[in-house]
Amino acid sequence: MTTTPLPAPDELARARLLVAPSLDGGLVRELERVAGRTAEPLADVPPSPSGVPLLCVGETLPEALRTDRLLWFHSVNAGTDPLLSAGPWPAPALLTRTVGRMGERMAQYVLGWILAECQAVPEFTAQHDRAHWERLPTELIAGQTALIYGTGRIGAAVGRLLRACGVRTVGVARTTRSGPPPGAERGVVPGAAPVVPGPGPGVPGFDLVVGAGEDGGALAEARWVISTLPLTTATEGFFGAARFAAVRGATFVNVGRGATVDMGALEDALRDGRVRRAVLDVLPTEPAAPDDPVWRLPRTVITSHSSGITADEDVAVDFAACWEAVTAGRRPGLTVDVGRGY
Repeated sequence: MTTTPLPAPDELARARLLVAPSLDGGLVRELERVAGRTAEPLADVPPSPSGVPLLCVGETLPEALRTDRLLWFHSVNAGTDPLLSAGPWPAPALLTRTVGRMGERMAQYVLGWILAECQAVPEFTAQHDRAHWERLPTELIAGQTALIYGTGRIGAAVGRLLRACGVRTVGVARTTRSGPPPGAERGVVPGAAPVVPGPGPGVPGFDLVVGAGEDGGALAEARWVISTLPLTTATEGFFGAARFAAVRGATFVNVGRGATVDMGALEDALRDGRVRRAVLDVLPTEPAAPDDPVWRLPRTVITSHSSGITADEDVAVDFAACWEAVTAGRRPGLTVDVGRGY
């Protein structure tokens, strides 16, 4: 794990606050209130005098500011891969991110599409367009298994919401972590209302957590495979031919990062039926052009990277929490490990 030193109190006290021009005026005023200083535009040209440390809030970091003057950068987004891939990160600079209620939003997005699929919403919508009346079978979600890649804040939020609906949730982490004790996995009796106990001694939101290197069996059992993975050197192309070959009719939902998926392998899995459907909120290249082949993937819905849109309130609340932690000498919970990329 890469540990960045916290900003020294005297350095933070004299740092200039630079904010992205795209930020709403009300949000900027709140950032100014929290930091106790006036904000200036975050631009390509570093402000003078040259020796003053910088505290920045925005989406991107101009090359001119990737220097040891940068004390702290707070990202208004949860994903920081564009920041880290754009150039070397200044070693002394703290990087924090905004999560806010994103986990809640993304969990509801996932649940919404799962329920829509189980209630045959796409098929009934198509029938309506044809003025066609026909009963279609529907499906209960309780007792089925969702395999969720990523057990951090967002993955855990997805797991908690699905678990509350009676879905058995299996998380996939970088390495194995303990779940509930052996034999303590909860079951759902067919026809009975699901009883959802509180989280066990393992990772909250999951009935079981497995390591990424031992997910083959879980892939074969899953009804839904859900990715909340960030994009790092370890996750690029993570969902490739080998993983899709282990799937046995699951629906694939991606709310993480598009480049974690080998799109050719996904297309093959969709065409041969190993993947039942796909719901893709993220793509390797965004936005997808009208002639992009992704629009022609079978049984696939693409949404416009909208499952976890960040609100101004999220930025304000998370920046204030990070500020409180830093000024108290604590490492913020929203600190990004720049070595890992999340």
